[in-house]
Amino acid sequence: MLDRDGPVPLYIQVAEVIQERITSGRLRTGEPVPSEAAMEAEFDIARTTARNVARELRRRRLVHTVQGEGTFVGPLGVPRVKPTRAIHVTIANDIIARIRRGELRPGRAIPSETTMMRQYGVAKVTARQAVSRLREQGWVFTVPLRGTHVSDPAGWPEEQPD
Repeated sequence: MLDRDGPVPLYIQVAEVIQERITSGRLRTGEPVPSEAAMEAEFDIARTTARNVARELRRRRLVHTVQGEGTFVGPLGVPRVKPTRAIHVTIANDIIARIRRGELRPGRAIPSETTMMRQYGVAKVTARQAVSRLREQGWVFTVPLRGTHVSDPAGWPEEQPD
């Protein structure tokens, strides 16, 4: 639990939490640390605070940052762990599962990009990739200025894609 009124800056407190994850082995060498968006969502902090967390972890020599790819546990040059599946595919598959369970019904809106960004801790482009994937497969349709809605079941694919 973060002490928002205490003397220790929030970025230091969050850096301590992530450092504990690294030292305990929950985050291993080569794995990505939470993105700025994920930190914002998990810790309810501002983007600049999240940037300061990454800077602090680099100062402590626990992580390194690769421009355009993210921040990873360990020193520069260690092999990075590649994700087994792109995050936008995971988001799309989660939404498909909600459609199949009836949580998201035909003709009704799916979660907005902003909601996906908060829920999954991703950038807007990733949320858009997930929606685009759902649209291409026939799960949803988009109405300009009205949002993206679940398609009629007759248009759904037979099997859930990977």
